[in-house]
Amino acid sequence: MESLKRPNFDFKNDNNSAILRNFQTTFFAMSRLASFPWTYVEKQLECNKSADLISEILKCTCLHPLCQKFPPSVQFRRMFLMELIRRLEAAGCDPLDELYDALAAVVGTEDTTECYKSYLLPSGDAVSLLENVALISDGTTGLVTWEAALYLAEWALDHQQTFTNRTVLELGSGVGLTGITICRSCRPSRYIFSDCHSGVLQRLRSNVKLNGLMEETPPLVSMEELDWTAVTEEQIKQMEADVVLAADVVYDPDIVRSLVELLSAILRCSRPDIIICSTVRNQETYSSFKQQLEKAGIQHRVITGAVKRYVSIQPSLSNRNNSTAHQSCTIKKYLQI
Repeated sequence: MESLKRPNFDFKNDNNSAILRNFQTTFFAMSRLASFPWTYVEKQLECNKSADLISEILKCTCLHPLCQKFPPSVQFRRMFLMELIRRLEAAGCDPLDELYDALAAVVGTEDTTECYKSYLLPSGDAVSLLENVALISDGTTGLVTWEAALYLAEWALDHQQTFTNRTVLELGSGVGLTGITICRSCRPSRYIFSDCHSGVLQRLRSNVKLNGLMEETPPLVSMEELDWTAVTEEQIKQMEADVVLAADVVYDPDIVRSLVELLSAILRCSRPDIIICSTVRNQETYSSFKQQLEKAGIQHRVITGAVKRYVSIQPSLSNRNNSTAHQSCTIKKYLQI
């Protein structure tokens, strides 16, 4: 796993260190530009007319070793650097050579269809994932990290005892953020990633390996091609899951029906803890999911209570141009079965 060693910030003002951590976390997750703490930067530039803060921001983002190894998209880095330059020039500060050099290097780089996003954990480690720039590609939405996967990962970090020394089955693992985070932080004995799309599974395998998780070392990890409409109870029994997880799988009525049938089959075989995290894009679809659970005799409850936020994930501009899905995704639901 890539260990993120934060630079040694020698600031008298503790606020600067917090702001730099904010910039670093937000930058590597490729959150939208508006989510950065620009107001604080503007005030600092106006007060001292020095480019020192911009220089430190640059060191912990575009010039950080993690960015050299697992770079965010070219477009995102270009937009970020241009915004730094705009703020610096608007404040009337002296030019910063390394800032313009960084922009020149990015401008000369071609855009790609893939990029890396890195999600910084409380331990200081980073989960780095290869993701597609477009929200939908190769006929699937599973090649990017969606909001609910991050929320579920953060819920897991706050409830590590739920996973410690247990076998976890994740449905619809996508590119792997939730599972990799749990494997690195929550000490499960075994983790079973699963998805039904061959391209997603291939990407998932790459990301699991990228983050140092190997099948022969603890925790034991495996990847299963799991078609919800074809899985047998014998397959379910062989997995022996103590915990079943899923994130952002309640978005299509047809998929919801298959999900409820699968959950029913799982509960006929054993009694695992089941946690479903959803971003409610369509209230009707989500309500239908709950109604189908009730019709199937599956008791459930909505988990309430605040979850500590470690990363603010919001779509970057490149993703926002491709889909409006995120713009109405303001409600997060944790459902325990």
